[in-house]
Amino acid sequence: MPDRGGGPTGPRMRVGRPSRRVRTLMTTLGVLAALAMLFVMFAGFWTDWLWYRSVHYSSVFTTTLGTKIGLFAVFGVLMALAVGTNIWLAHRLRPPLSAMSAEQQSLDRYRMSIAPYKKWVLLAVTALVGLVAGASAAGQWRTWLQWINGVPFHQKDPQFHKDISFYTFDLPWYRFLLSFGFAAAVLSLIAAALVHYLYGGLRLTSPGHRATAAATGHLAVLLGLFVTLKAVAYWLDRYGLAVKSSGLKSTDGWTGLRYVDAHAYLPAKTILFIIALICAVLFFATLWRRTWQLPVIGFGLMVLSAILIGGLYPAIVQKFQVSPDEQTKEAPYIAKNIKATREAYGIDKTKVDDAYPGKGNASTDKNALRDLASSTASLRLLDPNIVSPAFQQERQDRGYYQFPSTLAVDRYKVDGKDQDTVIGLRELNIKGIPERNWINDHFKYTHGYGAVTAKGDSVPKGGGPDFQDDKVLGPYEPRVYYGEKTTQYSIVGGPQKELDKPGDEGRESYSYGGKSGVDLSNPVNRAAYAVAFGEPKILYSGAIGEGSKILYNRTPKARVEAVAPWLTINSDAYPAVVDGRIQWIVDAYTTTNGYPYASRTTLGDTTADSLTTGQRAVVAQQNRVNYIRNSVKATVDAYDGSVKLYQWDTEDPVLKTWMKAFPGTVKPKSEIGSKLKDHLRYPQDLFKVQRELLARYHVTDPGAFYTGSQRWEVPDDPTNKGNAVPPYYLSMKMPDQRKQTFSLTTTFTPKNRLNLGAFMAVDADARSDEYGRIRILQPKATIWGPSQAQSSFNSDPAAASEIKLLRGGDSEIEYGNLLTVPVNGGLLYVEPVYVRGARTNYPLLKKVFVTYGEKIAFKDTLGEALDEVFGGQQKPGGKQPPDGTKQPPAGNPTVKQAVKDAQDAYSAGQKALEKQDWEAYGKAQKDLKDALDRLAKAEAQAEEKNGGKPGS
Repeated sequence: MPDRGGGPTGPRMRVGRPSRRVRTLMTTLGVLAALAMLFVMFAGFWTDWLWYRSVHYSSVFTTTLGTKIGLFAVFGVLMALAVGTNIWLAHRLRPPLSAMSAEQQSLDRYRMSIAPYKKWVLLAVTALVGLVAGASAAGQWRTWLQWINGVPFHQKDPQFHKDISFYTFDLPWYRFLLSFGFAAAVLSLIAAALVHYLYGGLRLTSPGHRATAAATGHLAVLLGLFVTLKAVAYWLDRYGLAVKSSGLKSTDGWTGLRYVDAHAYLPAKTILFIIALICAVLFFATLWRRTWQLPVIGFGLMVLSAILIGGLYPAIVQKFQVSPDEQTKEAPYIAKNIKATREAYGIDKTKVDDAYPGKGNASTDKNALRDLASSTASLRLLDPNIVSPAFQQERQDRGYYQFPSTLAVDRYKVDGKDQDTVIGLRELNIKGIPERNWINDHFKYTHGYGAVTAKGDSVPKGGGPDFQDDKVLGPYEPRVYYGEKTTQYSIVGGPQKELDKPGDEGRESYSYGGKSGVDLSNPVNRAAYAVAFGEPKILYSGAIGEGSKILYNRTPKARVEAVAPWLTINSDAYPAVVDGRIQWIVDAYTTTNGYPYASRTTLGDTTADSLTTGQRAVVAQQNRVNYIRNSVKATVDAYDGSVKLYQWDTEDPVLKTWMKAFPGTVKPKSEIGSKLKDHLRYPQDLFKVQRELLARYHVTDPGAFYTGSQRWEVPDDPTNKGNAVPPYYLSMKMPDQRKQTFSLTTTFTPKNRLNLGAFMAVDADARSDEYGRIRILQPKATIWGPSQAQSSFNSDPAAASEIKLLRGGDSEIEYGNLLTVPVNGGLLYVEPVYVRGARTNYPLLKKVFVTYGEKIAFKDTLGEALDEVFGGQQKPGGKQPPDGTKQPPAGNPTVKQAVKDAQDAYSAGQKALEKQDWEAYGKAQKDLKDALDRLAKAEAQAEEKNGGKPGS
C-alpha cells in the first residue's frame, strides 16, 4: 500500500508496553495527584486544629475528633467482621460438589472468574461496608458522649418510673445499637445467601433439596439473630411510647402515652416481644431439626400478630372505647402531658393572675393616675428596629462602616441610675470600601470602630436619637475585629498596615496587637490556608511576613458554635461595654428531643416573628425539641475574639452531662463578674418558645385543655401583617412589684379573636432575685388587642388628619414598637410614630400615639399624650424646677418646715402609689399642695421685702 502520510514507510511497528519514560511520568503524575489530594485533606484538618488552638479550645477539637475516629473504627471493624465472617463461613460451608444442572453450570463461569480474586473480593466488600458503617457511627458522636457521660435528672417519668436521663441519654444510644445490629444482620444475611447460592448451597431450580444442611443452619442462625433483634426492638418500643409524638384534638406536637397507648399498644408490644423470642428460638432450633417448617410457621405467626395485636387491636380500642368518651379517657394522660411540658420548658412556675380587671379604676384621681403611668414603666420611644438608619446617617462617619438593621436594647448606669439604652457597633462594611481589591479587602480594611448609644426613653426635639456615647460608656477599646457583620477573613499584624479611626483621622494606620489569630509565618500554615481558602496569594504575597496572623470565624455566633458544638445558639448576639472592652453576649441553650410526655416544638417556627423576615435570623430552622434551658451565657471579645462560656443554669442535667464530656470548657457561674452581670438579660428566643407553649399550656385543667376553649395565640404585628408580634424589652413593673425592673413583654389574643387575651412579662434583669419569673395578666373585661388598638388609632379622625399632613411631599410614615403596659387595672398602649423625609432619608420621631381604655391621644410628645389620655398632669414629685424659675428663700424657718413637709408628703404619696391606696395618696397630695402653697407665700413675702427681687 502506498504511504498516505499517516505512518511509517518501513516495516510494520509492533505495539507493546509504554516506554520506561512514559511509565515513569505516569507514575510520577499519579503520585503527585495522590499527594495533592492528601494535602487538601490535611489542610482542612490542620487549619481546624490551628484555629481551635488559637482560641484555647483544643480539647474540644481533640475530644470530638477522637470520639469520631473511635466510633468509626469500632463500628466499621465490627460491621466488616460481621459481614466478612459470614461471607467466609458461607464459602467454607459450600458443598464439595455442585449439582449437575443447567443452573449450576451457568454459575460455574462466575465461580471460575472469581476464584483467583476471592481474597480481594472479600477485602473489598468488607472494607466498603466497614467504611459506610463507620461513617454512619461517627455521626453519632453526640449520642455516644451523652450516653457515656449522662447525669441523672433525679426525676422519673409517670408511666415506667425511670429517670428521665434514660430517655434523653440512654434510649437514643440503645436505638442506634439496635439499628446497627439490624444493618449487620441484614447485610450478613444477604451476603451469606449470595455466597451460598453462588457455590451451590442454595438452589432455586436444581432438583432435590433447595438448600444444604450447612446453608440451612447458617441462614437460620442469621434469621434467628434478626428476629431476636426484633424482639429487643419491641421491648424498647414500650419505652418509646413515652416520647412518641401523636395527634390529639386541640394539641400540636403532642408527646407521650395516650389511653390507647397504655391499654393497647403497651400490652401489644409486650406480647409481640414474647412471640418474637419464641420465633427466634425456633430459628435457632433449625440447627438440630434441619427443617424450615417450625420457624416459618413461627415467623408467619409473628407477622400476623403484629398486624392483629399491634395494629388492629389498638384501632378497635380507639374506635369503641376511646372515641365515644375521649375527653374522660384521655384526661389522666393530658394531665401528665401538661405537667411534663410545663417542666420541660421552664414554665411550670408561671404566675397567672386571672382576676386582673382590664379596666382602670374609675375612682382614681386623674393626677394620681397620670403619675402612676409615669412610674410604672420607662416607656421606650426609641425603637431599635427602626432607628438604625438614623445611627447610620448621624454616626456612620465613613462609607465602609455600618450598623445592624436591628439595634440592641441594654441598660447602662447614668448618674447612678439604670437607663434603658439603644446600642449599636460601627462594624466594617466590606461593600463600602472605595476600591475593592485583595489587599484592601483583607489587609487594610480589617475592623470596625466604636459603639454608639442613645437614650431609650426620650428623644430630643428634632426627633433623632439622643446620643450619649461618652456619658454612658466611658473609656474603652473601640476597635471591632469580631462582629455580626464581619464574615470575611483578615490578615493582620504583618508588614501591611491597617486603616484606623473614623472621621478626620480616617487615614491613620494601625497594626493589630491582639492575641487572637493563627500565625502565618510558618510556610506550612500559609500553604494550608491557601488551600483551605482557595487563595494562592496567601502562599506567596509579600504583604504577609513576620508577625502576620489570619483572623476568621469572626461572627460571635460562629465562634461559640465552634467551641461548643453541643449548644443551640440564640439567633441574636448583642454588644455591651464591660470593663473597658466591647463584649458580644451570646445566649446558648441545651436542648433534647427525648423528655417523656413533653410536647415538641420546632425552634425555627417558634422563634420567627416580624423581625426575622430579613432583619434577624431564627434559631436552627428544623431543630425539633421538647426540652430547653438557657444554660450557658457566652461572651466574645470584639477586639481579640476570645470566647468564654459561663454556666448559667446550675441545675440543668444536660449541661452537666456536656461539662463532663468537655471538662474545663465551661466556667462556673461564680466567675461571672458583676459588671458583666449588669448586662445579661433574659433571651428573646427562649421567651418566644415559652410564650408559644403558654398559649396552650397556661391551661392546667385537662378538660379545658382538651376542648381548647381557653387557648390563646400570639397576635400578628399590627404594622406587619402575617408575622407574629415580637417581644419587647423595657423597664416596667407588674402590679405585684414594688419597683421597675428590666423586663421582656408580649401579648396574647384569644384563639381566632382580636381582643386582648393576656399580657405576659418576664423579669429579664440577671441581677434580680426573680430573674426568669414569668407573670401573666388575664383581664376579666374585654379590652382592645394590639391590632384593635392600631385600628382605633388609624381610624381616629384627628390622628388620620395629622398623619395625612405628615405624609405630605415625599415623606413616609413608620410605626414604632407598640408597647403595652399594665396601669391601674387597665392596659396602656404606646406607639411612637416616625417620619422619614426626603432630605434626611432616615426616620425622626414626630408623634406619639397613646391609648388607655377607649381614650386616644396623638401628640408631639409622650408627656402631652399621657396628659390628654388621663386628663391630668404629672406632679413635679420633688424634681428640681427648670432653669430660670424662682427659688424660695432657704434660710427662713417657715421655708425649712414647708420643704420638710413637702418632702414627707411626696414620700407618703409614692408609698401610697406602690400600694395603690388612693385615699392615702389623695391625702398626701393635699399635704403636698399645702406645703407648696406655704413655700409660694414665703417666696412672695421675700420678694416684697427685697423690693421685688427674689429672696436669697
